[in-house]
Amino acid sequence: MEKENIIIPSEFTDICPIQDKDFHNEMSILVNEPMFKQIAQIVMPDYNYRQFKMLLLSLNSKYDLQTKVMKPFIDGLLAKTSNGLTFSGLENLVKDVPNTFVTNHRDIVLDSALLSYLMVENDMDTCEIAIGNNLLIYNWITKLVRLNKCFVVKRNLGRMQTMAAALQLSAYMHFVVTQKKGSIWIAQREGRCKDSNDRTQESLIKMLTYGNREIPFIESLKELNIAPIALNYEYDPNDRLKAREYLLKSKNPNFKKTQEDDLVSMKIGIAEFKGKIHYSFAPCINDKLDKIPADLDRLLMVQRICNIIDHEIHANYKIFKTNYMAHDMLFENNDYADHYTTEEAKIFNDYLNGQLDKITDIQVSDSDRNYMLKYMLQMYSNPLTNQVEAIGKA
Repeated sequence: MEKENIIIPSEFTDICPIQDKDFHNEMSILVNEPMFKQIAQIVMPDYNYRQFKMLLLSLNSKYDLQTKVMKPFIDGLLAKTSNGLTFSGLENLVKDVPNTFVTNHRDIVLDSALLSYLMVENDMDTCEIAIGNNLLIYNWITKLVRLNKCFVVKRNLGRMQTMAAALQLSAYMHFVVTQKKGSIWIAQREGRCKDSNDRTQESLIKMLTYGNREIPFIESLKELNIAPIALNYEYDPNDRLKAREYLLKSKNPNFKKTQEDDLVSMKIGIAEFKGKIHYSFAPCINDKLDKIPADLDRLLMVQRICNIIDHEIHANYKIFKTNYMAHDMLFENNDYADHYTTEEAKIFNDYLNGQLDKITDIQVSDSDRNYMLKYMLQMYSNPLTNQVEAIGKA
């Protein structure tokens, strides 16, 4: 629940989640947005919108929204589009100690939504979620995510504005963890990692320290209690779109997705089959940060911190059969054949080709198709490749 005695400084009001004292008023505006009604009816066709509207207007807080609306929605979504959500490592978290959860990034919506779901399921306070304003293409989307405990990451700004936004963002994150005593989720890099070769962005680490530059670099990071999470989906519904984007970029380095492309990715990620999903919670890395020499060159220090986070994510992946099969198919060997059957490999190969068959909006030659297939195999095999590098043969 939100700590009502904490006053949000005015410099954060344009990026922070909507406060509970304003929740009902903002929700009453949202439910009358025509496009919100349209999207709600598409996403939840079994709901009568009038009844759904009444439910939303009966809520009084972000916690109510997450427990009374989002949790039942995720329950239904997982039942329809997955073979179950599992987790491990929650015992690594210290009770009542807020964390900054840094995860690899696969799905625009679900990565953070499923984390919040797991927290509700395990009677934990949910975390605040970082979301880029490039995804907030309508005012009603901004309102919706801020009602659902998200804070805004400002992107695509000029150089001076970018620095000011980074200072504001970092200061807010430090405020949440040290003053509100709340946890935060942020991806290890800007945007999804399309090929699943998950690496922490150095600029993220630098930004995280801006919020308290009165203390040493490492101590500023330690204030945030960074705890990596490794997440993995057995099937990525957007694998074909990621391969398509990779193909188009190979032909035109200046190719850029549109905002509509992101909306399509969100819809497909939510609605299509994901197989098994697993979240692995690693311990807070503060003890590892303590081992970094204080006099180390700043650039080397940042690289060392990125490597620590990457190692925790890579070592803790839950590896699925799709990862083993993709690895063997990509490298044309049978190194992991004991993890799957010949029939399962055939089914997976048919799945990949079926995904490629769905790409009908662009002309695809045989070489284009092979290019995208190889990319998809890399996408599925990279978690295994990185885990082997981190801890040895799986």
